[in-house]
Amino acid sequence: MGSGMRICVTVLLGAAALGGCIGATTPSGAPPDDKQPGRWATLAPMPSSRQELAVAEVGGKVYAVGGFGDSYEPVDTVEAYDPAADRWEARAPLPIAVHHPAAVSLGGKLYVLGGFSGRVSQVPQDSLFEYEPATNAWRTLAPMPTARGALGAAAVEGKIHALGGSQDRALNAHEVYDPATGRWSPRNPMPTARDHLAVVTLGGKLYAIGGRASFFGEKYANVEIYDPATDSWRIGASLPAARGGIAAAAMNERIFVFGGELPFRIFNAAEMLDPAAGTWVAKAPMPTPRHGLGAAVAGKRIYLPGGGTQPGPGRTNVLEAFEP
Repeated sequence: MGSGMRICVTVLLGAAALGGCIGATTPSGAPPDDKQPGRWATLAPMPSSRQELAVAEVGGKVYAVGGFGDSYEPVDTVEAYDPAADRWEARAPLPIAVHHPAAVSLGGKLYVLGGFSGRVSQVPQDSLFEYEPATNAWRTLAPMPTARGALGAAAVEGKIHALGGSQDRALNAHEVYDPATGRWSPRNPMPTARDHLAVVTLGGKLYAIGGRASFFGEKYANVEIYDPATDSWRIGASLPAARGGIAAAAMNERIFVFGGELPFRIFNAAEMLDPAAGTWVAKAPMPTPRHGLGAAVAGKRIYLPGGGTQPGPGRTNVLEAFEP
C-alpha cells in the first residue's frame, strides 16, 4: 500500500464502531510558527526499511537500532549514519532481535533497553545492552527489573531512566540504571501508565510525553516532568493532540515532538514546546508523515530515520532532518 493511499473502513470493537480512513494524515493542532517554521532536508535513506526502532546519537553519528524488518519480524540490525558524509554503515548487530526497544546515549556509549521479541506474541524483554563504538562490540548488562517494550528512556545526571512501556498492559514503571555500579533501582512511578511514549532530558529534568494505553485504547496528551533531585513529578503543558508512536528531542532549550499515530491516522506534525512559557507551536510539517520512528540531535539538526507510513505496519527507510 503506497503512503498516499487511503482506505476507509469501519471496525467493530465490542459494542463500538470505529470508522476512518487508513492512511489519512493529521496535521498539528498547535498555532503555527510563521516567523520561524524551520526547514526539512531529505537525506540518504537507511539501507534497511524499519519501524518501531530505537534511535540515538553517539559520537556525532545517528544510530538506528532494531525494529520491524521483512514480514514485520524483529531484527537485530544496527546502522549508523554519518551526517558529515551523508552515509550509512552497518554496525555489529544487537545480541538479540527486538522491535520497540529504547536507546540512550551516555558517556560515549550506546545503551539499548527492552523491546519485544516475536512477530505476533510480542514477548517483552528485560535486556540491557551496551555498545562501544570504538570496538564495534556489544556487552550484556544487568537486566531491567521489569521486562517491557514500547518504553521510553533517557539519561540524566549520569544515570539511565526507563519509563513506562508495556507487557500485557501499559505500565507506569520507573527504573534507573547506574553504569557506575551496574545496578537498577526503582524510582517514583510515572503518574500515567502508558506505552509508545517519548522521553527527553532538558534542564536536568525528564519529560515523559504522549503515549497510549493500547492501539484502540486511550491516547494521552500528557506531559509529565520528573525532577531527580526530589524524586517527584509535576504536570507540564499538554501536547496539542493526544497520540502514541511519537518521537521527541531536546534542542536549544526547547522540546520538539514529531509524528505519531491514532488507530486510523498518522501525523505529519512537528511541534515545539517552550517549557518556560508552557506553550506549543507548530513548525513546518514533516515531509513524510510517520509513527514508530526515532529522533536524535547531531549538530544543528534533528535526524528522524525510519518509522511507519501507515497506521500499524508501513515501514520505511526514509531519513529526514529538521533544522529549527
